[in-house]
Amino acid sequence: MATLNINAAHKLTTSSLNPQPHKPSSLPFFLCAQNFSRPGPSKKWVISARKKRSFTVGSVTEDREVAADQESRLLVDGSEEFVGLQSESSGSGGNGDGEDLDKLTSRAVNALIVLGFGTFAVSKLLTIDHDYWHGWTLYEIVKYVPEHNWIAYEQALQANPVLAKMVISGVVYTLGDWIAQCYEGKPLLEFDRTRMFRSGLVGFSLHGSLSHYYYQFCEALFPLEDWWVVPAKIAFDQTVWAAIWNSIYFVALGVLRFESPTKIFDELKATFLPMLTAGWKLWPFAHLVTYGLIPLEQRLLWVDCVELIWVTILSTYSNEKSESTILEVSSGADSTSSSSSSRKD
Repeated sequence: MATLNINAAHKLTTSSLNPQPHKPSSLPFFLCAQNFSRPGPSKKWVISARKKRSFTVGSVTEDREVAADQESRLLVDGSEEFVGLQSESSGSGGNGDGEDLDKLTSRAVNALIVLGFGTFAVSKLLTIDHDYWHGWTLYEIVKYVPEHNWIAYEQALQANPVLAKMVISGVVYTLGDWIAQCYEGKPLLEFDRTRMFRSGLVGFSLHGSLSHYYYQFCEALFPLEDWWVVPAKIAFDQTVWAAIWNSIYFVALGVLRFESPTKIFDELKATFLPMLTAGWKLWPFAHLVTYGLIPLEQRLLWVDCVELIWVTILSTYSNEKSESTILEVSSGADSTSSSSSSRKD
């Protein structure tokens, strides 16, 4: 009995001292796993800070690499580009300086031409009485010099009328082209000398001589002195003679510009009617004086004074048509070259 009690007490003691472990349920383990996998706020801040730090370090490293690449490009390729730009700027500056020098030279030559011809004309006009004007007062010089110049002009007409009229027409056509260039927007001393020389040459060689014989022919064609003679002369002048002279002027300028016959004919065809109708706004009123008041030998002088306006119109029409044709040809060539290059590409 005592032995049974001792054994029972021993079992009870061992059971209380060594309890059997129990198997945990699945729900507490799942919660523990969730708590272990999901960091707390402090751990989450540490991880995000590390991520930001690594991203910042990586971006800074990439920026440094890009900056290094750009610097290497500037040192290698950029130096060549800079040298190329510098050479281009220096080349353009050189071209600009060359153009400025050419303009200054052209202005100087034009100024010398104007000064030379102006000095010659003024000296000829003022020294018409140089043999016997010593002792004259200024009033006498101003009074008699225009009259004596007119007498000298009449003497030249009597000695050689064709040459005198050729010289007058040459001077008028030269000045008329200069006025036309100024009207087109060119400065006074930047006129085209070649263009002005062409116009003056046409006036000298053709207009003076042909006009001399035309006015004589017109007087022989209408020898009467009735009231209808002046309107008949004006009508004949502004139809037959105007058509003939405008055609001669345009053809002569085209030949002096070394243009082809086809191009000259096209320009003449395009400007014939506009020029003829433009003359009807000016010449009928001027020719009322020409055929009604001016004597035969002085008609060309009066006509040349009006020609200063007419040559301006003629020269402007002719050169505008020529320049527009040149621009059309160049634009056509550019379009052809661009189309051919695009086809090649």
